[in-house]
Amino acid sequence: MFICQTTCASLPHSGVDADMTAIRRRLEKIKHKILILSGKGGVGKSTFAAQLAFGLSARGMDVGLLDVDICGPSAPVLFGKEGHEVHRSNSGWSPVYVSDNLAVMSVGFLLNNSDDAVIWRGPRKSGLIKQFLKDTEWGPMDFLIVDTPPGTSDEHLSMVQYMKDTGVDGALIITTPQEVAMADVRKELNFCSKVGIPILGVVENMSGLSLPFGSDLVSFSSGADGSDITGAVRDVLAAHFMPAAPRNDANKNYLFPRLNIHVDVFPATRGGAAFMCEQAGANFLGRIPLDPSIAWASEHGRSLFHTQSETSATDANDEVNFSPTMTAVNMILSQTIELLETHNRCPQV
Repeated sequence: MFICQTTCASLPHSGVDADMTAIRRRLEKIKHKILILSGKGGVGKSTFAAQLAFGLSARGMDVGLLDVDICGPSAPVLFGKEGHEVHRSNSGWSPVYVSDNLAVMSVGFLLNNSDDAVIWRGPRKSGLIKQFLKDTEWGPMDFLIVDTPPGTSDEHLSMVQYMKDTGVDGALIITTPQEVAMADVRKELNFCSKVGIPILGVVENMSGLSLPFGSDLVSFSSGADGSDITGAVRDVLAAHFMPAAPRNDANKNYLFPRLNIHVDVFPATRGGAAFMCEQAGANFLGRIPLDPSIAWASEHGRSLFHTQSETSATDANDEVNFSPTMTAVNMILSQTIELLETHNRCPQV
């Protein structure tokens, strides 16, 4: 791992004037800077951050993603860049490019072995975050997305301190519907309020399981012995929904092009994120379901915004571009862009 030990060993406040100036200069050509936050781990924050970056780049924007989860970096896997290295020169560090308009920086690119544990105390983590901000050569960009670890600890305080003069647009908060997650997410909302980070909105992730009815992942059973009656159930529904359709076992979604199954895996027992936003006065941006197409894309470092043939190896995603998942993701993406444009049109007080 090639990391400046002098920088990493320093406390966050040492050399602040020179470092803050260097950070501001590095980021001054980036139009929008968004933090991805969640008080709870395991809510899909890094997955959302990666697909947000893919989605913005698919719309022709120049995007960078900075992964500051020092102990659990996910970006190399989520972008399909495991084993890639960061190149350094006298002018700084070059991020790893996923495409011509999508660049990524992560501590995962600095490890000699991806299975190595990063066992660092707070000051050293803060030093590396400062070095990422100060030395990474992003160049002119439309968006910098910062994927943070869960909680409200050293990394978050360092990001706020180091980026306070760079014009952070705000934070997107990720949660899941159940109260055990939202209890910690409320703390994140409180954190943003205390440190002066605007909350762009809240996304409820894993909001039910969504599957195309014809997916190979869907089966039906009956009786104590669990007899498989999947074919019989599909035949009955096909007769009612598309009686004139020819049988096509190779592509069962041909029979059910818009029929989806939805299951509330994590019930919103206390109103979910929408109610939390109503109580907190925050924007509720929408719900993203659990969807095997998201899991497949994440495991293979692919974008949901590519064509179906590129993003799927199973029938489960044959209608990915028209699925409830893609409808939700595109709506959240559009709302985020609209919020940023509105913010830029408002006069600064």
